[in-house]
Amino acid sequence: MGALLWSLVVFVCVWSYCFSGAVGCDKAGAVFVFGDSNSDTGGLASGLGFPINLPNGRTFFRRSTGRLSDGRLIIDHLCQSLNISLLTPYLDALSGNSFANGANFAVVGSSTLPKYVPFSLNIQLMQFLHFKARSLELVTTGARNLINDGGFRNALYLIDIGQNDLADAFSKNLSYAQVVRKIPSFITEIEDVVKSLYNEGARKFWVHNTGPLGCLPKLLTIAPKKDLDSFGCLSSYNSAAKLFNEALLHLSQKLRAELKDATLVYVDIYAIKLDLITNAAKYGFSNPLMVCCGFGGPPYNFDTRVTCGVPGYQVCAEGSRYVSWDGTHLTEAANAFITTRILSMAYSTPRTPFDFFCRH
Repeated sequence: MGALLWSLVVFVCVWSYCFSGAVGCDKAGAVFVFGDSNSDTGGLASGLGFPINLPNGRTFFRRSTGRLSDGRLIIDHLCQSLNISLLTPYLDALSGNSFANGANFAVVGSSTLPKYVPFSLNIQLMQFLHFKARSLELVTTGARNLINDGGFRNALYLIDIGQNDLADAFSKNLSYAQVVRKIPSFITEIEDVVKSLYNEGARKFWVHNTGPLGCLPKLLTIAPKKDLDSFGCLSSYNSAAKLFNEALLHLSQKLRAELKDATLVYVDIYAIKLDLITNAAKYGFSNPLMVCCGFGGPPYNFDTRVTCGVPGYQVCAEGSRYVSWDGTHLTEAANAFITTRILSMAYSTPRTPFDFFCRH
């Protein structure tokens, strides 16, 4: 399929999901997000003041918003499919937002472990508990436009984390076997957070598994290339990601059995991303393992000394159909593609529409 035709397909799909009524909240919908840079809509910038410069944000926002992409992330596209506002980072003190449609606790670099290091998954949970308690306190005093107890119960709780746990383990020169032995501890942290949220009244969960770690241009640049597969990705890294995902799927099945009145949807992001990377040309993308914003030229255009936004970087032309934006994160075009696949329900277990939590 040519680039022009695929662009038209994506446009039609997004338009039909967002505006045809097939997807969208018919009652107040709130979304709370816990995760890492794949879902961070500005948490690192607002929480630590960390500079995230243009060309990040150039495509949609026309300015840097703290997102590590040229435009919208998957969570942005998902929110727009519901016709609700884009999520504001919990730590953004100057947003002027009442957080009536939820809040984003995801922060760049976050992982499940170590447990009490900002902004680990457990810290994000603690922030949410503070946010909820304070919101309910203000509601009792008559404050308006805040989420009440029913709103928290009916909200969607989206969890997308694990990539950094695996990447960090490999970066410490641990063997494949040593990395794999750590996976149960990562899964336990996710289980603890889901159960804690459940005990707080949450009943609707949306869990993304992790993507093909071994296909990230950054890791392909710095990791030993002794086990590249036929697509040019690191076999051991992808194998570890698949084992993490199998454990996460098993956890999802276990939690559905234990938490009888809860809905927990597991989404196979790995399969979607791998399909995009390995069939890039079919979907109108080019150079699936090459960075749009980076330095160094082929094959990856990634250099740890000159990353996107750092003086000396080079960036592809706007409108280019790249998959990778900066070596770790995806372009808006790739995020839009992935979102259409998520909304199709074909990669969800059980097959559940994304707007299930906010429709009568």
